[in-house]
Amino acid sequence: MAYKSRDLSVIAYANGFTLWHYTTTDAAASVDTAGYFNEAADMLRVGDMILANTDTDGTLSSGILHVSSNTGSVVDVDDLTAIGSADTD
Repeated sequence: MAYKSRDLSVIAYANGFTLWHYTTTDAAASVDTAGYFNEAADMLRVGDMILANTDTDGTLSSGILHVSSNTGSVVDVDDLTAIGSADTD
């Protein structure tokens, strides 16, 4: 699959920082690959964070992506930091 702009939305913006939400059927390993968010290069800034729901049609994985670089055309995010990865009850 590929990035879909309609699935990226702003949650909050303050002091030059944006908190985003992104949902996709793509696996986290695809989403956190350099270049996945290239179409959003004009919006995403280094330091922005993306709350992500990935693999929504399979084994859901949720977490935080940190925008680590943006050359103006190539966006890279750090690997997904998982949230809610364990439920012992």
